[in-house]
Amino acid sequence: MQDQPQNPAQTIPPSAKLDPTRPTVARVYDASLGGKDNYEVDRQVFELVKQVAPHQGDVSWMNRRFLVRAVRYLTEIVGMDQFLDLGSGLPTVQNTHEVAQFSNPDARVVYVDNDPICNAHGRALLEENENTRFVEADLTKPQDVLTHPEITRHLELDRPLVLMQIGTLHHVSDEEDPVAVMRAYVDALPSGSYVAMTHFWDPAAENPEWSRHAHELERKLHEAGLGSGFWRERAQIEKLFVGLELLEPGLVRLDDWWPAGPRTREPWPEENLMLGGVAVKR
Repeated sequence: MQDQPQNPAQTIPPSAKLDPTRPTVARVYDASLGGKDNYEVDRQVFELVKQVAPHQGDVSWMNRRFLVRAVRYLTEIVGMDQFLDLGSGLPTVQNTHEVAQFSNPDARVVYVDNDPICNAHGRALLEENENTRFVEADLTKPQDVLTHPEITRHLELDRPLVLMQIGTLHHVSDEEDPVAVMRAYVDALPSGSYVAMTHFWDPAAENPEWSRHAHELERKLHEAGLGSGFWRERAQIEKLFVGLELLEPGLVRLDDWWPAGPRTREPWPEENLMLGGVAVKR
């Protein structure tokens, strides 16, 4: 993958709505991964979050490791060759298409994000990858996503596919009804499809100390001006897998989902506050 540009504005077309004074989820996440496609305001938000969670960058990399293991499993073991990656954010290292196409060069991937900056970068980076597309759309509007002409041309939606919700739905408020959003997607998926998901976790009574830390993180993220980021309880996250059967080991802390090997250290406190799982539609 080619190097990302130092200045995000250099590759953005004039038509993209760019406001470098307002942080975005995608750019703050890029900053947490040590990326270059972010602005000072995004780095300021990340620094504020680090006041509560100094190892939040490790959480972002943990999330990325989960994505890699899940996509490898679904491609190499299950044999899936279609991926719809929602809220994909800015292209970074070990993207869905890179992992999937390493195992199956014919695997098709569509990234969806409502940030025009993400899509401008994505299209520029993937100009010569005929099996991968970037689409600008809002993941909270399943009907718009599933009828988007670029998606319907590139993916066979009547054939099993993988729906990716990696670190996305915890930025969808209760008022936007993420359970209903997921129900619409799952209802539209053919049998034999899979969903991979990660989500911020509020352990609540399972671990009151961790729960207090989750509430501090949520408060800091909102105070920092990002406007979203919701740590939900396990039962609430489980409802997002509506109509699906979770694969073993179920909904677990990310590094507990089929880890590549034994732990080399104890998890940082903030690494305990995210759950993930992979589920199938029978």
